[in-house]
Parts: sequence; structure tokens; C-alpha cells
Amino acid sequence: MSSFVELTHISVLIIMIIAGFLAVVFKKLLPSVIALSVASLLLSLEFYLLHAPDVAIAEAAIGAGLTMAIFIFAIRGTR
Repeated sequence: MSSFVELTHISVLIIMIIAGFLAVVFKKLLPSVIALSVASLLLSLEFYLLHAPDVAIAEAAIGAGLTMAIFIFAIRGTR
């Protein structure tokens, strides 16, 4: 069981690093915002796996949901 949890932690962290890298590499703004939101959702999953569900819920709601919405409104407003 412990090896499964360690493997899950490592895979979530690797995918989070890839999503963060893609958020920087993408030329267009909307795919960058989506990649950043995916990284934030993976961070909330990592918080949940570390037995901090209250922090995970706050990160999912604010980090992924609200921030993504604000960024999309800002992108739409500047075109």
C-alpha cells in the first residue's frame, strides 16, 4: 500500500511539473491559463493525498476555479 501511495505522489508531482512547464511554453494565453488551472487542480489533489482536505478544497475553489475565471475574463476584456 505504501508503494502505491508513493507512486501516486510522484506521478501527480511529475504531471504538475509538466503542466506548469506547458503554462510557460504555450504562445497563446488561453491554453496557458488552462495548463495553469490543471496544475492547480493537481496541487489540490496532492494536498488531499497529504491528508489536508480543507486546504485541498480551498485550492480547488480559489486556485483552479476563481483564478481561471478571472484570467479568462481578463483575456476576453483585452482583445
